[in-house]
Amino acid sequence: MSDKKKHSTFHTPLPTFYKGFSSLAIHAGQHPDPMYAHLTPIYASSTYVYDEAEQGMRRFSGQEPGYIYSRWGNPTMNEAEEKIAAMETWKIEREGKPLEAKAILHASGMAAISSLFLATLKKGDKILTHYSLYSGTQDFMKTLLDPLEVEPIIVDLRDLSIAEKCLKEDPAIRMIYLETPANPTLQCVDLEALSALAKQYGKITACDNTFATPYLQQPFKYGIDFVLHSTTKFLNGHGTAIGGVLVGTDIEFMKTRATKTHRLLGGNSNAFEAFLLINGMKTLEVRMQRHCENAMQVAKFLVEHPAIEKVNYNGLSTHPDFAVSQKQMSHPGAMMSFELKDGFEAGVRFMNKLQLCTRTVSLGTCDTLLSHPASMSHSSVPRDQRIEYGITDGLIRLSVGMENIEDILEDFSQALS
Repeated sequence: MSDKKKHSTFHTPLPTFYKGFSSLAIHAGQHPDPMYAHLTPIYASSTYVYDEAEQGMRRFSGQEPGYIYSRWGNPTMNEAEEKIAAMETWKIEREGKPLEAKAILHASGMAAISSLFLATLKKGDKILTHYSLYSGTQDFMKTLLDPLEVEPIIVDLRDLSIAEKCLKEDPAIRMIYLETPANPTLQCVDLEALSALAKQYGKITACDNTFATPYLQQPFKYGIDFVLHSTTKFLNGHGTAIGGVLVGTDIEFMKTRATKTHRLLGGNSNAFEAFLLINGMKTLEVRMQRHCENAMQVAKFLVEHPAIEKVNYNGLSTHPDFAVSQKQMSHPGAMMSFELKDGFEAGVRFMNKLQLCTRTVSLGTCDTLLSHPASMSHSSVPRDQRIEYGITDGLIRLSVGMENIEDILEDFSQALS
């Protein structure tokens, strides 16, 4: 058999083929390259040509698959999309069949959130959501959805009786929007229970899975309809590219309404950032294992330190949502937050004394990152709301990195002294 023949018959196995997550993360979504490249190249082309005019007609009408314009699709971007969809649905079945999902890669997490809201909500609809969301999501609801007369209802969804009361009393609720673990208090909500309630009342559900990643938590497993990520974070893992993704299990909706909304908003990704994302995702399992191991040791160190007032880490039995986290996550993850006993001033001193760890916003990179939500990521949230949500003036958010754990703890120890 010629090399050409061998190449033409190669195909990527279905996600159910892979017995291990790392195999899936490395191989899923990759298709044979016509130039025999080992890895999917960066397809740096804005547009694509046709063999004949009729072929262009067929592609525009949807009669023939193929690329038209990179805002609408690109081979590099598509590999990233297929890989994420495969990870979020791995080993999940519905009605005895492997679950299918479609992912749409975006320029940022906020672009993905924009597509979700604008594709699913209309004037008069309401969103039922909870405390301690990513500030950009909350700001989007207030600044952009409110003028469109789409109203958020913010309650403590950890109390299922409150959630059901809202659904019973307000038929205008269209969506339950979740973020678990939540940013930056690490609050966790019960995906399975809330998804069941949503189905009972005919509502749709969406979950931001950025903190957990599909390696630690698969919201589709619990009946969630849409999953979002800021791919900038753990999926990329190296802080080299901004990105976001919207994943849905209603394939027809994702191919039509969601795709149309995404294209018209123009928040598409690009081949170079997709290439960086693909390479990052290939090491997701081994990175998350190290992140998680380090995080547990850091949490134990902080909870015993005399200068620390409180540690928010859902891997500690003292966290109010410990049981929920244990139920739906394979590990509590790499994110936490904590308060120092002397409040804001002590937090500033601690941050300024760090020598190894990095003072910055964002999360999910190989190095340990710390930020001050009240003055950084959540500065746009009114103070009284921040305090109500548990985001105090002295709260420090921590993304535990992959450095040697002894070096991380030594840096924390000297900064707290």
